[in-house]
Amino acid sequence: MTTYDSNHVKNIALLGHAGCGKTTMAESMLFEAGITKRRGTVAAKNTTSDYHELETARMSSVFSSLMHTPWKDYKINIIDTPGYDDFAGEVISALRVADTGVMVLNAAAGVEVGTDIIWEYTDTFKTPTIFVVNQLDKDNADFDKTLQEAKIHFGANVVAVQFPVQTGAGFNSIVDVLNMIMYQFGPEGGKPQKLPIPENEKERADQLHKELVEAIASNDEGLMEKYFDQGELTEEEMKAGLHSSMIRHDIFPLFCASAEKNMGCGRIMSFIDYVCPAPNEMPPQKTTTGNLLPCDMKGPACIFVFKTIIEPHIGELSLFKVYSGVVKTGTELVNENTGVTEKINQLFLLEGHNRVPVQELAAGDIGATIKLRSTHVNNTLHEKGANIELEPIVFPKSNVTVAITTVNKGEEEKLSQALHTLQEEDATVQFEVSPELKQTLLHCLGELHLQIIQWKIAHIHNVEVAFDKPKIPYRETIGTMAESTYRHKKQSGGAGQFGEVFMRIEPWYDGIPEPNGLNVRHREEINLDWGGKLVFCNCIVGGAIDARFLPSILKGVMEKMQNGPLTGSYVRDVRVCVYDGKMHPVDSNDIAFKIAGLQAFRQAFVQAAPQLLEPVYEVEVLCPDDQVGAVMGDLQTRIAIVEGMEATGHFQKITAKVPLAQMHQYSSSLRSLTQGRARFNMHFNSYAPVAYDVQKKLMEAYSKHEVLQE
Repeated sequence: MTTYDSNHVKNIALLGHAGCGKTTMAESMLFEAGITKRRGTVAAKNTTSDYHELETARMSSVFSSLMHTPWKDYKINIIDTPGYDDFAGEVISALRVADTGVMVLNAAAGVEVGTDIIWEYTDTFKTPTIFVVNQLDKDNADFDKTLQEAKIHFGANVVAVQFPVQTGAGFNSIVDVLNMIMYQFGPEGGKPQKLPIPENEKERADQLHKELVEAIASNDEGLMEKYFDQGELTEEEMKAGLHSSMIRHDIFPLFCASAEKNMGCGRIMSFIDYVCPAPNEMPPQKTTTGNLLPCDMKGPACIFVFKTIIEPHIGELSLFKVYSGVVKTGTELVNENTGVTEKINQLFLLEGHNRVPVQELAAGDIGATIKLRSTHVNNTLHEKGANIELEPIVFPKSNVTVAITTVNKGEEEKLSQALHTLQEEDATVQFEVSPELKQTLLHCLGELHLQIIQWKIAHIHNVEVAFDKPKIPYRETIGTMAESTYRHKKQSGGAGQFGEVFMRIEPWYDGIPEPNGLNVRHREEINLDWGGKLVFCNCIVGGAIDARFLPSILKGVMEKMQNGPLTGSYVRDVRVCVYDGKMHPVDSNDIAFKIAGLQAFRQAFVQAAPQLLEPVYEVEVLCPDDQVGAVMGDLQTRIAIVEGMEATGHFQKITAKVPLAQMHQYSSSLRSLTQGRARFNMHFNSYAPVAYDVQKKLMEAYSKHEVLQE
């Protein structure tokens, strides 16, 4: 197997909305290069990239898939990515290591919502990008409409390099305005004939050629001068200008194809080879210390793990990009994140689920290895003494949370292992065991993502699970001052228990004045783990209670604050003043004053206008103009307070504050409401009082639960 140097490797990610033809395009690329003897199809469930059982069943990509192919003097690494936003983690990890994004557009559907979403990721990474208008052989294909939509959505720097002579069933010819030639394909596609541009297409070709030349020249002062002087640029000058402009994220060339008929894919691969940037031409990688790591074969060996696949009976397959130096089998590298030295026993190139062993990979190349003991996604491995840690991938936060339980008792440990495995493979899957809610909470990106997780737990880990609505982490507080006295007295032979506490509680807030009529001898401010504060004041005069018992009283108060009187929720933002009490020289002890403190707090709390608080989230919804009314109406049914609306690109961004209790299954509701054309994100904003009738209902439910528990 040939080892390609950094200048002869091209890393591309196939991007686009589900159904645009990415997987079919990958098949045509592999076939054109001779890697496969026949092209697989999604319908026949025999494609190289969509090989997972889930993908063949759904007939769409769920995971990113790595392939490679030689093309002329170059090697192209191809990452086929899923098109739904629920699998954004797969797209983002692919873009982290790709040097060119190939954005595939459906000529019949135009620019779809998935394309808009993925474009934001390419813009974040500043990934050089080319567009491919695919499926031009479909009856309702519309190239001009798709091109116009691309310019509206992604800017005037989307520039046509090609246009079709005819769309629909008769599609077989593409005019290339960079080379100023027409490619005509046979019924089976493949290698085209190169023909002169027909006279009836000459005017359009000249116009688009001029637009392409002007776009290239406008981004390069030297080429601009040549263009003014000569009125034209050579083909080589245009390619050089496109190359540098793509690296700066200034120009986005647009091509034509029918991947299903294998028309146009070879030309796109040639453009990738000769014009798209190689890894060593891209800006150097940033390290966490702010240094730069150039892609240099002579530099220290350094790899970055961007994806993990856990295969049954084999273990972890770690996919990585070599960012510096040369990595060979037998190489020992230090994991900068864990400090563990890992030996690279085997190196592979991937063709979907097939592995091709190799002996070495140079800077810029992408490969895989197995059985690294302590290496995970986002880890940097380097040769000893290099001390390099590359900036990690920032994955999107979850929008969906469910409570997950096993259907069959006794399988909790198996579920825990399954969740850890899922989290290792997919960083957008998070889970936690909530001691507050007494539930295991699973966080992910959407309802479709959730379905995939459930399938994997059932079919790979053999655990049947159920999803439930998560409990709401309410908080309890008070609205006014109250005082109480509690005497704890217990005598059962021998030493007894005695403790009496006089307590005042008040709502705490920033700038609260000193307690009226009390002399604070000692104050302790506690930032509670669950938010808010407890301010505990010792206001005892005359030694009615020894200072040694005050920590026990505080312990009793804290215990009750973790199981509030109203609904068993955490209590926050309270000032507690202990101002009097009694003790016994023999029977007083820590446990007696802990109980007295707890009960005094409970009694005072229910008299102090207790208030239940609910978490309120700030929700941002991005939707097209024609969906604003439907989205706003739905938010209002969720007791939302709409705070504003502003244009963001071609979307409208609606900002609202919504109680968390109203957000369950919002992801699926929004998808259904807008036909998948809108998306949202949410984050915690504040706690706010619940309505009186809601508080009453929750308190009654808690009381019944407590009775049943007894």
